Amino acid sequence: MKKTSTRSVETPEWRRQLPVRLKEGALIAMGALCLYLIMALLTYERTDPGLFRSGRVDQVQNAAGRAGAWFADLLFGGVGYFAYLFPVLLALKCWRMFQLRHASWHVSGWLISWRAIGLVFLVLSGAALAHLHFEPAAWLPASAGGALGESLGYLAEQTLNVQGSTLMFLALFLFGLTVFTDLSWFRVMDLLGKIVLDLGELIQSAIANWWTTRQATRAAQPVVSRRVEEPVLGDVVEPPLLEDAEELKRARQRLLAREKKPVAAPEPRAAQPPVVEPVPRKAPVISELPPPPRLDDPVFATPKLKPAAVPANALEGTLPPLSILDAVEKKASGYSEEALQAMSRLLELKLKEFGVEVTVENVYPGPVITRFEIQPAPGIKVSRISNLAKDLARSLAIISVRVVEVIPGKTTVGIEIPNEDRQIVHFSEVLSAPEYESAKSPVTLALGHDIGGRPVFADLAKMPHLLVAGTTGSGKSVGVNAMILSILFKSTPEDARLIMIDPKMLELSIYEGIPHLLCPVVTDMKEAANALRWSVAEMERRYKLMAAMGVRNLAGFNRKIKEAEEAGTPLTDPLYKRQNFEDEPPLLKKLPTIVVVVDEFADMMMIVGKKVEELIARIAQKARAAGIHLILATQRPSVDVITGLIKANIPTRMAFQVSSKIDSRTILDQGGAEQLLGHGDMLFLPPGTGLPMRVHGAFVSDDEVHRVVEAWKQRGAPDYIEDILSGADEGGAGSFEGGGEGGEGSEEDPLYDEAVRFVTESRRASISAVQRKLKIGYNRAARMIEAMEMAGVVTPMNTNGSREVIAPAPIRD
Repeated sequence: MKKTSTRSVETPEWRRQLPVRLKEGALIAMGALCLYLIMALLTYERTDPGLFRSGRVDQVQNAAGRAGAWFADLLFGGVGYFAYLFPVLLALKCWRMFQLRHASWHVSGWLISWRAIGLVFLVLSGAALAHLHFEPAAWLPASAGGALGESLGYLAEQTLNVQGSTLMFLALFLFGLTVFTDLSWFRVMDLLGKIVLDLGELIQSAIANWWTTRQATRAAQPVVSRRVEEPVLGDVVEPPLLEDAEELKRARQRLLAREKKPVAAPEPRAAQPPVVEPVPRKAPVISELPPPPRLDDPVFATPKLKPAAVPANALEGTLPPLSILDAVEKKASGYSEEALQAMSRLLELKLKEFGVEVTVENVYPGPVITRFEIQPAPGIKVSRISNLAKDLARSLAIISVRVVEVIPGKTTVGIEIPNEDRQIVHFSEVLSAPEYESAKSPVTLALGHDIGGRPVFADLAKMPHLLVAGTTGSGKSVGVNAMILSILFKSTPEDARLIMIDPKMLELSIYEGIPHLLCPVVTDMKEAANALRWSVAEMERRYKLMAAMGVRNLAGFNRKIKEAEEAGTPLTDPLYKRQNFEDEPPLLKKLPTIVVVVDEFADMMMIVGKKVEELIARIAQKARAAGIHLILATQRPSVDVITGLIKANIPTRMAFQVSSKIDSRTILDQGGAEQLLGHGDMLFLPPGTGLPMRVHGAFVSDDEVHRVVEAWKQRGAPDYIEDILSGADEGGAGSFEGGGEGGEGSEEDPLYDEAVRFVTESRRASISAVQRKLKIGYNRAARMIEAMEMAGVVTPMNTNGSREVIAPAPIRD
C-alpha cells in the first residue's frame, strides 16, 4: 500500500521539464525580439512605408523588412528618441531571466501590472523630457519625444513652465525606472560610495608604496654618490648614480674643476631656486581706438574730382573749395600717460567702493571723452555697473558717465568719461579726410569724429532716411547744417536737389537762392504738406519710369541714360502721351537724388495733422529706389511726435542730448542719450544694428554757412518747380491777394487769350510757365488756369499736381 501511494504522488518527468523548457524558449524569443528591434531601429529610413506613410514593398530599406519598418515608424513617431529604450529594457529583462533560470516559475498578476505601470511612467516621462530639451533630428517622423512626448510636454509647459515640467517628469522617470527594473537608488548610492572609498584607498596605498620604494632606493645608494650629489654653489641637481670606478674618477675631476673657478662666475646650472620678488601691477594699455566700421561703400568705380578754386567766369559746374571754411585750429594736448594711469587707478578704486571689482585693461583718449575698458571680476553683471553711472559721476565729480555695456568683439565694458578740456571738431577737418574725397554717393554725410578722433561718414542713400532728435541746445540744428553742407560740397544740382521745410523760419531760410533747391524754403505748413504730396507723386512717377525702362533703382536708370547718350542714341520718355502725330516725346535726362529736409516736423504735424504722418510713412516705405530721402529733425522726442509709424519706417536714428531716459528710448529704443554732453555730442544708430556709435558732431558756424551759400549763388540760380507748393490748394490762392491786380486773371483778363494760346501750343498747363511767359504775378496766372479749367481747356488737377491740356492746338494760317 505504501509503494502504491508513493508512485501516485510522484510528479511526471515531462511536467518537471516543461517550466524549464518554457523559460528557455521565452528567453530565446525575447533575445531574438530584442535583436530584431535593434536591427529595425538602427536601419530605419523615413521613406519606408510605415504607420504614418505608405509606400511600395520593393522600396523598403529597413533590414527588418516591412514589419520592422512599420514597428520602427510606430516607435519613433510615438516616443521619438526613447524608441531605443524598448530594446534596452528588453535586454535587461533577458539578462534577469537568465540569472533566474533555475528558480521556480511564479506568475503574479499584481507584479506584472506593477511592472507595466512603471514602464508606462518611464516611457511617457522620458518622451516628454526629450521633447522639452532635445531638438528633433531630420530623420525623425515627429519631434524628439514623438507624438506622446510632444502632447505631454506642451500640456505641462503651459501649466508648469519648462522648469517645473522638467522637475515633474524627471521624478516620474526615476520612479518608473525603479518600479520597472526593481532598482533601489539607495543601493546605487551605497555602491557609488563604496567605489569612491575603494578608489581612495587604492590611490593612498599606491602613493605609500611609491614613497617607501623611493626612500629605500635612497638608503641603498653608495657613500661616494652622496658626496657627488652635495650641492656646489647653489646647485640642487642630483647627478646620476655612479656604478664603476671610471665614472667615480670623472665625477671627482669635474668637482675639482668647478671648485677652482672664481665665485663671481659660476657654472650655469640646470635649475635654481625661484627668487620671490613683488610683482608690479599690470598697467592698462593706453592706445587709440580701432577705426570704426565704414558706413559707406569702400569700393568706388571712379573717384570724385577734388573741388578747386576757379575764375569767376567759369564757376558754373564746379564745386566750392574747402578753403572757404574756417581753418583748423591747433588742438591742445590731452591727458598725459601718467594722468591716464592715475585716472585708471581712481576708477578701479571708486568702483570697488560700490562693491564692484574691476580691472582697467585699455584706455582710449579722445578729443572730447576718454574710454576706459574695464574687465569685471567673474560673476559681476554688467547691469550693476550700468546702474552705478550717476553714482560714479558724482564720486568722480564730473558731469556724466556713460556705460557701454557691449563692445563688439570684446569681453570688456566701456566707461566713457568726459575730458576736462573739450576740443572742437571743425567741419573742414572732417571734410578734408580722404574717405570723403573718395566717396561716390552724392549724398555722403559728414557727421563728425568718433570717440578716438577719427572722421565718421554715412551714406544717406543706404540709410535711406534719417530721424534726428534732441533737446534745445544739444547741437541738433548745427548737425543738420553739417549734413546739408556735406551734400553741397559733394554734389552739383544735377546730382542732388533739396526740398527744405523750416517751420521756425530761422534755421533753413539761410539757404534760400541756392541752385539745389526745387522750391523756395517752405515756411507755411500747408505748403509743406503740398511739398510732401508732390514728393509722393514724383516717387510714383519715377517708379513707373524705371519699370518702363527695366531698371531697379535710380542709379541703374541714370547709368542707362548715360550709356545711351554716350552711344549717340538718347532715350525718349516712354510715359509721354501724344496729343497728335506731330508730337515728339521729350528726351530723358539724368534724374537727381532728392533730399527732403524738415527742421521741426513736430510743428508741421501739429498744424496739418495726421495727413503729414501718412505722407512721411509712404515716402519712407518705398522711396529708396526712387532716390528720394528724408531727414526729419525735432526737438520734441515724445511719442506723439515720433510715432510708431514713423519709427517703423525710419530705421536710422541720430540722438543728441535729451533730458530723460524715456526720451532716449523714444529715439533709439534704448537709453544712453540722456548721458551725452550736449553741443554736438550724439549717438548714431546705423541701419541694421542695435549698437549706437558715439559721434562728436562737427561744428559749423553761421559765417561758414553764409560763405557756402554765397559760393553756390555765384555758380547758378535756382530752377523752382512752382507746382510743388501749389498742390491741390492752388485754386484758393486768390483769397490771399491784396489789391495789386484787382479782378484780373479771369476770361475778361486782356492777357487771357494769349495765355490760352500759349497753353494749347506748348501743351503745358503750368502756373509757373504761364507766369514766366506773360511776366505776371503768381496769383493772376493761377486764376487764368482756373478759368481755363472751367472753360474746358485743361483738366482738373491730378494727384501729383499736374494738368493735361484738352483743347486742340490752334490752327496756324
